[in-house]
Amino acid sequence: MSSQTPVYDRLVAERGDIPVQVRGEADRISRDLARVLPQTPASRPSAPPSVFEPKAPSSSP
Repeated sequence: MSSQTPVYDRLVAERGDIPVQVRGEADRISRDLARVLPQTPASRPSAPPSVFEPKAPSSSP
């Protein structure tokens, strides 16, 4: 780190660089998931519809 961030530098020295550790774990989990989950096409019929999309008009009288 630079001398402009003494508080952050002290925290990193005391506790480790947590953001770097989290990024590393996230990358590892992403690789593990990519290996064990099958790659699916972009359309996922099993996914629930988005609550933000407008509902289709119903044809009931």
